[in-house]
Amino acid sequence: MEAWLLLLACLLIPFVVLLIAQRGAGKTKNGSRIPPGPLALPVLGSLLWLRHSSADLEPLLTRLFARHGPVVSLRAGSRLSIYVADRRVAHAALVERGAALADRPPATRALLGESDNTISRANYGPAWRLLRRNLVSETLHPSRVRLFAPARSWVRGVLADKLLRESEQAPPRGVMVVEAFRYAMFCLLVLMCFGERLDEAAVRAIGAAQRDWLMYVARKTSVFLFWPAVTKHLFRGRLKTGFALRRRQKELFLPLIEARRARKDRISRGAGAAAALKADTTFEHSYVDTLLDIKLPDEGGRALTDDEMANLCSEFLTAGTDTTTTALQWIMAELVKNPRIQENLYNEIKATTSGPEEVTEEEVNKMPYLKAVVLEGLRKHPPGHFVLAHKAAEDIEISGYLFPKGATVNFMIADMGRDEREWQKPTEFVPERFLPGGDGEGVDVTGSREIRMMPFGVGRRICAGLGIAMLHLEYFVAVLVKEFEWKEVPGDEVDLAEKTEFTIVMAKPLRARLVPRSRN
Repeated sequence: MEAWLLLLACLLIPFVVLLIAQRGAGKTKNGSRIPPGPLALPVLGSLLWLRHSSADLEPLLTRLFARHGPVVSLRAGSRLSIYVADRRVAHAALVERGAALADRPPATRALLGESDNTISRANYGPAWRLLRRNLVSETLHPSRVRLFAPARSWVRGVLADKLLRESEQAPPRGVMVVEAFRYAMFCLLVLMCFGERLDEAAVRAIGAAQRDWLMYVARKTSVFLFWPAVTKHLFRGRLKTGFALRRRQKELFLPLIEARRARKDRISRGAGAAAALKADTTFEHSYVDTLLDIKLPDEGGRALTDDEMANLCSEFLTAGTDTTTTALQWIMAELVKNPRIQENLYNEIKATTSGPEEVTEEEVNKMPYLKAVVLEGLRKHPPGHFVLAHKAAEDIEISGYLFPKGATVNFMIADMGRDEREWQKPTEFVPERFLPGGDGEGVDVTGSREIRMMPFGVGRRICAGLGIAMLHLEYFVAVLVKEFEWKEVPGDEVDLAEKTEFTIVMAKPLRARLVPRSRN
């Protein structure tokens, strides 16, 4: 018995000493400490992981905020993660001290041998600046966005026709609309990315490859956050799956990239842009065209590899399809559930548009209630409840907390948009709050002045596609409400419960009864 007690003491004493040292460490001369959190042991991390899964992170954090305050810390193995639910702390961190928090933590996808040369994953530096500036100025600038107006008009017709056919085949069961939304967004983003209007089979193949990859990242890679040097061997099968999914994407993307390269070569040899176009399926500009011109100055001025371009194309499609599809479904679900709001919106659309013709983008810009509906959807149902994680490049003191160098820092988007201290009736869908006199009047979604909601993130790593995302949501919401009256299916009412996939989606996808307005 004495031998066993001695052995137990030898095992426990080092952990107790390290734990005491850990509690005493992380304190600055000004008294700032690492944010509080549950008990953690060196190497092992927070003990609550013994009872909780990382898939249940958000409800777990809600309990921790109630116990410890609006900034908490968790450890996964030796990695420290800090979560911020307070909008003022978030503003101080992301805007006032943004440069020190603009890096990214190591991604688990690095285990797949992937380069970090993407806009979402690159650290704050020359490569990131070059890639982001290229996207913003060459594809997302308003002058470039206008070039794709015919593409949006084409997709409007594709979406309306698909919903009309399904509504005629489905009564009285209603239409499950999310797949039509997702297909339409893929049609549009694939065209913007590759400059080619592909047939349905090709678009669906790309959509399936993208979705399989997203579901893999969302569901199968969290195990690599814990001791990756060990888990990469224990879960070799998951890594093989990741390699296979990436190969499938590249099999689809690389021929399209090569086609744009060949077109560019024909134009540079003097064949002319017109000769390089194929009927009306090829667009004069695409995101890939801009990638072909990039030279990385900090790597000897080399061009991007095909693999790097494929990863950037995957990032472009992900950012523009899954999040927009998710937000669009939530907004339409609220309009089904709130017929008075839908009727108010339809009246604005009818008063602003000229007759039975399709909604134009110029008309969309003249609809304040439409903009309010979209903002309220993003406030109440942000597609992501966290931003992409940040990493502290140095020790930072913010609002009495120490964010130590190397710590991963994240921010609670949904909590800020639903904070009852900042919003009147935050659980209700009230677009009027964003009109003159409402509690959301003049809200700044970029967060530069203050943070009240941040569906696109805030600061130096704010979503580069904020402008085009708002355009797409406003345009397609206007199209859907002008084309159809959206009604609940009797006995199958709208359920606003949430489920985590790559984004936060409806646990029970929206099913609605669509009545063409022309029949009313």
